[in-house]
Amino acid sequence: MMSPPDDKPIPMSPSSETAAASPSPASAMEAFKDDLLKPYPKKVARKREKQIVVNQNKPNISLPQIQANVRTIPGIITQRGCTYAGCKGVVLGPTRDIVNITHGPIGCGYYSWLTRRNQTKPPTDSDENFIPYCFSTDMQDEQIIFGGEKKLKAAIQEAFDLFHPKAIAVFSTCPVGLIGDDVHAVTREMKEKLGINVFGFSCEGYKGVSQSAGHHIANNQLFKHVIGRNNTPHPGKYKINLLGEYNIGGDSFVIEELLERCGISLVATFSGNSTIDAFENAHVADLNTVMCHRSINYVAEMIEKKYGIPWIKVNFIGAKSTAKSLRKIAEYFGKQELTDRVENVLSEEMPAVFEVQNEIRKRCQGKTAMLFVGGSRAHHYQDLFEEIGMKTVAAGYEFAHRDDYEGRRVLPDITVDADSRNIEELHVDPDSDLYNPRKTPAQLEILKKQGVEVAGYEGMMAQMDDQSLVLDDISHHETERLIAHFKPAVFCAGIKEKYAVQKMGVPCKQLHSYDYGGPYAGFKGAVNFYREIDRMVNARVWGLIPPPWEQSAAATGSPGTLADEEDPDLPQSHARRRTPVAGSDE
Repeated sequence: MMSPPDDKPIPMSPSSETAAASPSPASAMEAFKDDLLKPYPKKVARKREKQIVVNQNKPNISLPQIQANVRTIPGIITQRGCTYAGCKGVVLGPTRDIVNITHGPIGCGYYSWLTRRNQTKPPTDSDENFIPYCFSTDMQDEQIIFGGEKKLKAAIQEAFDLFHPKAIAVFSTCPVGLIGDDVHAVTREMKEKLGINVFGFSCEGYKGVSQSAGHHIANNQLFKHVIGRNNTPHPGKYKINLLGEYNIGGDSFVIEELLERCGISLVATFSGNSTIDAFENAHVADLNTVMCHRSINYVAEMIEKKYGIPWIKVNFIGAKSTAKSLRKIAEYFGKQELTDRVENVLSEEMPAVFEVQNEIRKRCQGKTAMLFVGGSRAHHYQDLFEEIGMKTVAAGYEFAHRDDYEGRRVLPDITVDADSRNIEELHVDPDSDLYNPRKTPAQLEILKKQGVEVAGYEGMMAQMDDQSLVLDDISHHETERLIAHFKPAVFCAGIKEKYAVQKMGVPCKQLHSYDYGGPYAGFKGAVNFYREIDRMVNARVWGLIPPPWEQSAAATGSPGTLADEEDPDLPQSHARRRTPVAGSDE
């Protein structure tokens, strides 16, 4: 492996010999990529090579093509989750008044129960909130052998008798698909019997290459069975839906408050702090705003086709992006009173944000970050790091498609493979009664000229620096080598990676469920994030805690440790392990 560059600037010589000897940034990054692939067998390396690209972000040069949404190679330790996790855990999990029943073994239901710190706020104590409950049919050997439909019917009946919910959803796990239980026939029967909305999801864990398939399945079923069932007009002048925001750590609460102050009416959020009534009424909004492009773009497109509601990409992570998103919504509606209210809110919020930015930037300027998180988080959170002077040197998604990286311009070039065909593609026509285009083609063209792109997303790579590294479905081996080579100040990932990363002496910011932090959305959330990152990257504890291999060597009496040898491939914090601490006995 190449040794990382020294912290001191390298003096440049005008001689041609020195110029030839010093690799360009492009060749250095390509050399590192080659080194990263060397330990793999040839066949594996050929596949991984397509999923690891050195970004080419220069004028008049197309972004490089990356391979994504393909099966993880057997034997590689991946960050990914399953289809069931994407459907039940991500999209439907944050909804407070739907009884979500997992049809399968109890382990699957327990796995998806309260794992992402989705928060909700019922209007009164008497309003339903089923998020704290874990509902499962608890399939046993008997159901695996003889079928579980009878037990599923009994579970739906029991849930109805106990809670009398407005809706019940059923989620299929792997055994259900293997033994052939028909959850859709069961839910149709129970819907007729109980008189409430009962619907099912064929989201068996193996159904797709990652949890992305579960998002798609969830979108389809919500569109077929829920959206459009309630035509009650929604009060408010400027009505929007917020898609792909799941209220991790209270993010939705911050966004809801901002929208209210701006005079923007929120009809439904998919799915943070959400309700079945809001879902059913979502088609009366005049604009869909999309946060997490990957998890929810399907339903945004289907709503546009059936009801005539356009969608725009927004980002409420980062102060600059939050301001841009609010202004974009105001430009879409084109009313001066809304623009004025948005600008008033920004003038109230930004001074405090700038004050904290300036304070934190003094300690964080020039430090580096890596982000390997699902959804659009690996893209959005780069904004927060940039605002305090930190640079993202490598990033990637767990379950992205090419358009999440390269932008929606590549959609016509994406080949539909066998795994993608496994997911139902709904044919959607305009509703004969409810289709109402909110904007004419001429109005949409004007918006585009004003910089408000409708149904567009430029992707993550367009924002990342030239020669930054982009890795799809990163493996544990690649994580270790990236940390050893780049020595980032912070590594952002999920709970599975957190402790392995921290044992290398690098703080890991857990961005799937925020650990015990958050909210990070909006202006208040940005300030929270600045301060937390400041504490993390400037804490000296990472250089004081001996990693497992040092403890093992000390216990066995083995001469020498990695820290003693000052291995150049270890993070900087390891090289500091022998540095005395002020005020200590050393």
